[in-house]
Amino acid sequence: MPRLALASILAVAACSSPARVPAARFANAPAVALVNDRLDVPKTPAPRIFLEDVYHYDGLVQRRLTRTLEVHPKTRAVGINALDEVPDSTWFTNRIGQHDLSPAELATGPNVIGSPEDHKPWTVESTKLGGAEVGFIIKDARGEKFVLKFDSRGFAEEETGAHVIVEKILWACGYNVTDDYIVQFRAEDLALAKDAYIKDSEIEDKRPLTNEDLQHRLSTIERAPDGSYRALASHWLAGKPLGGHPAEGVRSDDPNDRIPHELRRELRGLYTFAAWLDHGDIQESNFIDMWTEDARHPGRHYVVHYLLDFGKSLGVFASTSQDPRRGYDYFLDPQKSFRSLITLGIEKRDWEDRDRSPAPGVGAYDADFDPDDWHPTSAAYVPFTTRDRYDAFWATKILMRFSREQLRAIVMSARYHDKRAVDFLTDALVARQRATGAYWFARVNPLDGFRADRDRVCFDDLALQYRFTSEHTSYALSMFDHDGKLVATTAAVAAGAHTCTLPIALAPGGDRYTIVEITTQREHFAGRTFVHVAQDPASGALRVIGAYRP
Repeated sequence: MPRLALASILAVAACSSPARVPAARFANAPAVALVNDRLDVPKTPAPRIFLEDVYHYDGLVQRRLTRTLEVHPKTRAVGINALDEVPDSTWFTNRIGQHDLSPAELATGPNVIGSPEDHKPWTVESTKLGGAEVGFIIKDARGEKFVLKFDSRGFAEEETGAHVIVEKILWACGYNVTDDYIVQFRAEDLALAKDAYIKDSEIEDKRPLTNEDLQHRLSTIERAPDGSYRALASHWLAGKPLGGHPAEGVRSDDPNDRIPHELRRELRGLYTFAAWLDHGDIQESNFIDMWTEDARHPGRHYVVHYLLDFGKSLGVFASTSQDPRRGYDYFLDPQKSFRSLITLGIEKRDWEDRDRSPAPGVGAYDADFDPDDWHPTSAAYVPFTTRDRYDAFWATKILMRFSREQLRAIVMSARYHDKRAVDFLTDALVARQRATGAYWFARVNPLDGFRADRDRVCFDDLALQYRFTSEHTSYALSMFDHDGKLVATTAAVAAGAHTCTLPIALAPGGDRYTIVEITTQREHFAGRTFVHVAQDPASGALRVIGAYRP
């Protein structure tokens, strides 16, 4: 491990430059790892009704215009801890970002209850409510409730495969998702409940679901050569559904929901994960909040926040809708439409040569993309418009933790019948992952993993660790006291992927609170990060208490 030589420490107590040091200061305490947002919510919050046309109009026209007139200043994410990380909460649980996960663990992902495929026959209780595709609500032989969803006809394995892959990746990243399985079944594995019913919309009255209705709906579904059906079985979430979270503000009747959603890093950073995975179906109806009873404290309730419906990811939206713009433009994009109009459509668009994957079962997933110019279907999800490079850097650190072996294990869990699909998707995921890392690690000083080793500060250079640059790199350190007065500085020295300093010059007095400015210098990059250290009052050992990226 390279050691950073303190070549020329200059003690300059008389000299000060407080304007050079950002105003951020941190308590001399461990960084918060868990947010207590599970306080009792005894009264069920009101369900949110999703009005799709109004939602998209607001996102495309009304809210975009009013936000512009409100002149919102660029605001950094809040709800992060002293180390610039997202702590665990009812929104997010750190997994692969903090802990190593084996390929087997990732292939299992959020699966806990076990597949209904092993517990037949299934009782059909009703049709699935919502969405344009055929679906059923079933109970397996154990009495466990699932939603059955299917691939669009002519697109075998695309939606079901994409859903399972993206769900497991997002679970590993830290999000709450449902417990879902790829299943195969035959018509004779289904039995109608006595009171089975059809209800295709919220406003429609229930009517009996007959065997003829069931067979008709099954006839519209893609079948395997052996006559079986492939489906996605999504385990029914526990609790009372409240609809998706609002894109701005908070739920006023949930006292635990205190951070405006447009300022939550885990929601703003979701853009970077979604761009990597081409998860463009981002709208309020594809999130769900559940008013849930605490298993450890019966009678106590709180709201848990989930992501839903990933079947249109990995280029599937572009292939099933036969719209190659998906991921490149919003579904309705006045700005790009006007540009096309004034250029008479002569200018070639990025998506014009896009086609379905050569691998069966895979959508139009492009390995070549712009990590900062990817577009979901709609512009209505405000956290994506308020995001900044720090949110993207946080997400990129997490997604870079997946190895090729781990990603391949996740892809294999989608049960594609053709190995070409596994090879193609693994290669494309890695290519987009590398493009994302190269882009965002060049836009924030890519130092991370700050830790104290006796009287030294150690850190990782992610650009070097993941081999995104071969340029000569050097670091220089300056130390400041709590008030921002310069204590000492060093000469620039060569660096490595994992670096520790020699003993640093601590500020005098009290707990020796010291702000260490680390400047990274490469031929085509320069950036700073401020690492705050202090002595532990109990042990006297030096510890990192905060990090700030200007």
